[in-house]
Amino acid sequence: MNIRFILNPVSGKKPADVAALKAQILAVFPGAQICLTQGPGHATTLAQEAAQNGVETVVAMGGDGTINETAKGLVDTQCTLGILPRGSGNGFARELGLMGPLPTALNKLKNASTRPCDAGFANGELFLNLAGVGIEAVIAWQFMEQAKTGSRGMWPYFKVAAQTLLSYRPQTLRITQENKTQTLAPLSLVFANGRQYGSHFIVAPHASLFDGQLDRVEIKDVCKLKLASVLPFFFWGKEPPLGTVQTVRTTHALIEADGEILYHIDGEPRKTQHRLEITVRPGALRLWVP
Repeated sequence: MNIRFILNPVSGKKPADVAALKAQILAVFPGAQICLTQGPGHATTLAQEAAQNGVETVVAMGGDGTINETAKGLVDTQCTLGILPRGSGNGFARELGLMGPLPTALNKLKNASTRPCDAGFANGELFLNLAGVGIEAVIAWQFMEQAKTGSRGMWPYFKVAAQTLLSYRPQTLRITQENKTQTLAPLSLVFANGRQYGSHFIVAPHASLFDGQLDRVEIKDVCKLKLASVLPFFFWGKEPPLGTVQTVRTTHALIEADGEILYHIDGEPRKTQHRLEITVRPGALRLWVP
């Protein structure tokens, strides 16, 4: 098989043992190309080169950020995207059922089939799994800043999340969808192509990568006690009760605010001024699905 693996050696809780990973990959996919990323954006370049040179499949080996970068180079090509998780949350890999030891995940890929996958866009930038505004975008931004000192992993993330939850004040947003505009001040507003953030936190239990739509999930700004009482429902994969969540389907939404809007795409924080446009393109990416 004509296949390239793009490995982010710094994804995950500790640096990769590159020699050991290469040996495991080549045991299942003899003759595969194995490329290491050298910094932000490099995975996109490697994926674009592969598609232009007729490589059939590119496998992203890293966290959600690496997967997103790789996919950017493959949208609207005949090259298929495969996933091997090495991140902290691994939301997209969990969505595809690709978690587990590397030999198990490799064998799942070997027996996978190709399926057209929807692609979401936030201000024209690709997201595969989730994009959103609200508290999780603020947490992502603050976690990015903290990670510059070397503090990564789930515990530092939850620490930042807990601190933010205590101090966060929702931003007032104007949402235009299907020619109707409404004003919201949500705790979180998520546009879900897949169902979960990772670590089994399922925010959109009915979302699908293959239905041509996004689930717009509004988590309302309720009191902390009420929020805590419904939190387990997200881990159970059920929509929380008590009027805390409202979900609608969409293919296009315009978010407007006075001043700066913090948002995230597949967990990576971004900033924009005044406007954030969310769209979806059905079947824009060929995806290896177990």
